[in-house]
Order: sequence, then C-alpha cells, then structure tokens
Amino acid sequence: MNTGDLFNSNDAHSPPRCSCGGHASMQEHRDELGAATQAQDYQGEAQHIDRCVEIAVLRTLFPEPTARRKLLSAVGAGTLLAAIGQFFPLKAAQAIAKDPLPLEKSKLTLGFVPITCTVPMLLAEARGEYAKERLSVSLVRTPGWPLVRDNLVNGNYDASHLVLAMPLTMTLGIGSSKVKTYTSIVQNINGDALAMHIKHKDKRDPKSWKGFRFGIPHAHSVHAMLLRYYLAEHGIDPDKDVELRVYPPPDSVANMAAGNLDGMFFAEPWNQRAVYEGVAYLQTLSADIFPGHPCCVLSVTEKFITENPNTYGAMFRAVARAGAYADVYDNRSEVAELLAPKEYLNQPLTVLKQVLLGRFADGLGNIVERKDRIGFKSFPYESTGIWLLTQLKRWNMVPKDVDVSAVAKDVFRATDARKRLKELGLNAPGNSMVKHRIMGKEFDPAKVEAYQSSFAIRSTG
Repeated sequence: MNTGDLFNSNDAHSPPRCSCGGHASMQEHRDELGAATQAQDYQGEAQHIDRCVEIAVLRTLFPEPTARRKLLSAVGAGTLLAAIGQFFPLKAAQAIAKDPLPLEKSKLTLGFVPITCTVPMLLAEARGEYAKERLSVSLVRTPGWPLVRDNLVNGNYDASHLVLAMPLTMTLGIGSSKVKTYTSIVQNINGDALAMHIKHKDKRDPKSWKGFRFGIPHAHSVHAMLLRYYLAEHGIDPDKDVELRVYPPPDSVANMAAGNLDGMFFAEPWNQRAVYEGVAYLQTLSADIFPGHPCCVLSVTEKFITENPNTYGAMFRAVARAGAYADVYDNRSEVAELLAPKEYLNQPLTVLKQVLLGRFADGLGNIVERKDRIGFKSFPYESTGIWLLTQLKRWNMVPKDVDVSAVAKDVFRATDARKRLKELGLNAPGNSMVKHRIMGKEFDPAKVEAYQSSFAIRSTG
C-alpha cells in the first residue's frame, strides 16, 4: 500500500496532514518543498526517512520559510538537494537515521484474547511487521481477561492486549495487585455490539427487559460500561433490574445457545458469530451508543517499558503500522483472510468479513451496510479514559476520590503516542482532550464533576 495513503487517512478529530507530518496539508508541503516532493515519494519506511532527513537539512540551512520557499521554487527541491550533497554528507545522514537502536530484548511473548479488537497485534505478525523491527514474537491465545492480566503482571507476557479499563484499574490496584500499567496505542475503535437471544426478537424495547441476564467480558470493560449506559438511558437499573454475568469471550455464544443469557455485549466477532449460529440478533452496535469509542489497547507494565525502551518502541512501530493498514477499508478483505486461521482468530471467514467490511446479517432478516462498524485508529485520547473512569465511579467501582484526569493522563501516555506516530508519518491529533457524545449526551472532559452528577440512575453505594 502507498504510505502516502496513510497520511490522508484522518479521524474526525484531526485536520488532514501532509506526507512528512510537518505541515497541515500536502499543499502546504508543496509550497515549502516544491511539487517534486509528493506523497508517493514517501512509499516505504526507507523513503520516508530519507525525505524527513532532507526536510530537516533544508530547514536548518535555510531557516527563514519565505526565503526557503522562493529558493525551492526557483531551482527545485531535487537540484537544491543535489547541490547540498556536494558539501554536506546527506546520504550518510540518511543512512545514520535508518540505523536501528539495539534491542534490549528481541524475543517477546504477547498475550491476546481472540477478538477482532486484537487485529493490529495479530496482523503485525501475519504481515511480517515484527520481523521488520528485528523482533521474534510468540502470540499466546488466552481465554479470558483475568488470566491475561496475571500473566502480564508476573512477567510471563511482555505485553498484552487488554480491555481499555484494565491498565487504569491495575494502576489503581483495583481487582488486582497495584501495578503501574501503561498504554500508548489503541487497538481499535467501535467493534462491539449488543446481541439479544433470538427468542426476544419481538421484545426490542429495552424497557421490557427487566429480569434479563446479560453476558459481558469484564466487569470494568467498555462493553460493560456501554451496556450499563444503554440500559440506564432506557430506565433499566443495571444493578437492580437485570443480572450481569462475566464470561470469557469464547464462551459467550455457547452460553447464549444454551439459554443461559438473554443478551450479550461483547467485542466482535462473537456477536456476529451468535447471529451466524442462528441464536441471536443484533440490537445495536456500540458505534451507535458512543461513536468512535476505543475498546481495547496494547499494554505494558512500567517495569517492561523502563527496562526495554528500544524494544517497546520497535513493538509500537510494528503494531501501529499494522493498525494503519487494517484501518484502510480496501485492505479489510485481505485482513480477514489473514486472521481467520486457527493460529489467530479461528473464525469462519464469512463472519470476519461481515464484521470487518461492515456488510452483515442482523439476525432479523436484514442485510446492514455499516462501514463504521469497526476501525483501527491508534491514538489514545485521554478524554476517553476519563469518560470510562466517570462511569466506573458512577457504578461505585473505583473510589470516589480518584482524580480521573490525572490517572488517565498517566496511563494513556498520549504525548508519547503522538511523538511515535508522527515519527512513522501516521495521524497524530494535536489534542488528546476532546468532547464526546454518548447516546446524544455531550461529555466534556473539562466538566467531569457536573457530568458525573447528571445521571438519574447510578449506584448509591
């Protein structure tokens, strides 16, 4: 894929950027560097590094922008760079920039739960991105989140795919021993759904669901918080009117089929798999509750990142490139084919394509077209971590005196992610604190207290 495509693949929170990442647009890029330096000149990592070095040299030698633009316009970027190369070791500088830092650890063990949220870290292996970074990676399929967490804490896993809440709660010491855990890369956005047992296809109104049993993957996860939010907005108290049961994602469909669940809110492909098996219909997508929400993240402990900074950087680059590839819609069929086999997601190709391509059966006889069903944006907005912590507070799952903004900022490390993504030429929004809209209600991360006190249904414990 043309690397230039990635630089024009922006999310709703960021303006378009140029190929070098240093200008607001390709037009601004051309105004400064000349039309000869175009997006296609950045195809591949080596060319991207060459162009970035050239830009740095030009800006150093000709720091005044107007004069630099006039000079480039008069002689052209290629001619000017060739002249500079006569007295400045430009080629040597480019070679040095490509020289990789030594890895503290080249063999890594990464844990994952088999859901589509983990596409970037799996795709990085399937497409050879880890190998490009001189990493040998063992991907260990793990059935549920407590086991993933324990293996990460005790060092059996160097890094792991986690639900968004876990780095936050692990850092706070909630549900486990207190271990500082960080994430600087989001695995996916959207990608979850509420599936209801097919026997309830005539009970689409949530107000009729009192007494129902719902499956969730983790008590603190985004899935659980979105389900609670959805129920409460329809007048159902999730602590009093229904029962929430935690199941490992691979067990969700079997429990639905056995009649143990009336509904389930999981990451894909399990909701679509339940439809595929004829036991469920899709009530709503998570994208319809909280558009663009993050779901899962790639996380490491403070110990790992402190002891292995170069290795961490290499892993980040591999996963970020894979995520950017998967986020391009035209690549999704290939991604499904690569990750359907048993060593990865172990799912029917039909199910994966329905999820990744957003053209799917809803279990009610309809074929739905939703390209926004899942995405693979990497940037960790601190504001989404703050929102999640407000919901954990709402349901009395974290102490009331927790400074949600400080915890989110520490765990998400958005500034670090911004720097690393820009180095790769990938989209890196300038602001990690943005407003969100959940079921039509605005969340402003600057007004946390007012937001937390605004809910009619919340835990009184």
